[in-house]
Amino acid sequence: MDLFPIFLKLTGRRCLVVGAGNLAASKIESLRAGHADVTVIAPEAGEAVAELAASGEVTWIKRAFEAGDVAEGTFLVVTATNIGAVNRAVYLEAQEKNVLCNAVDDPPFCDFYFPSVVRRGDLQIAISTAGASPALAQRLRKEINAQLPLDTGDWLTDLGNLRREVVQMEPLNEERKLLLHQLAQREVCGYDGCPSRVMARAHAKTNPLPETSK
Repeated sequence: MDLFPIFLKLTGRRCLVVGAGNLAASKIESLRAGHADVTVIAPEAGEAVAELAASGEVTWIKRAFEAGDVAEGTFLVVTATNIGAVNRAVYLEAQEKNVLCNAVDDPPFCDFYFPSVVRRGDLQIAISTAGASPALAQRLRKEINAQLPLDTGDWLTDLGNLRREVVQMEPLNEERKLLLHQLAQREVCGYDGCPSRVMARAHAKTNPLPETSK
């Protein structure tokens, strides 16, 4: 199966989750991590989802799914009930309305899959088996997580700040590209005298912006 890997911006987008048990709770947390606007439809909810609803972090509609619940403006749908017929009804309605849908643990009724993710700040490494073996994806996540330094996120933040400095100092050319690749392999820190920052500033003198661009 050929899948297109992508990282979506979900901030403020309306996402519907049908079901509110343990399976749904993990997907809701993933959507909330992306700052999505989450609505849950379920007659009952597990403790985790009920607490999120009570605190106003998600909207909980306390009833079973009904035709028409995939409303206009819905960006994506997750259905995670323990009733296969319900999950498939949700999927079919989403298909009719051209809305992406994931039926948890039912790969043929999924437009996308939730990957296993390793996170370090803004760095995310996502692993997917196209639904063939979530257990394998989880094992690989644990292995990568154990090998990746805990401070990688902080290093990436400093590297990103330095990259922005380089982009402001140098024109878009092969020399700047090579420098950025070199910096991605070096220790980078936040203070002004960081050796990598000193190196970048020295490099900018050999590759300055044209006078008309300053």
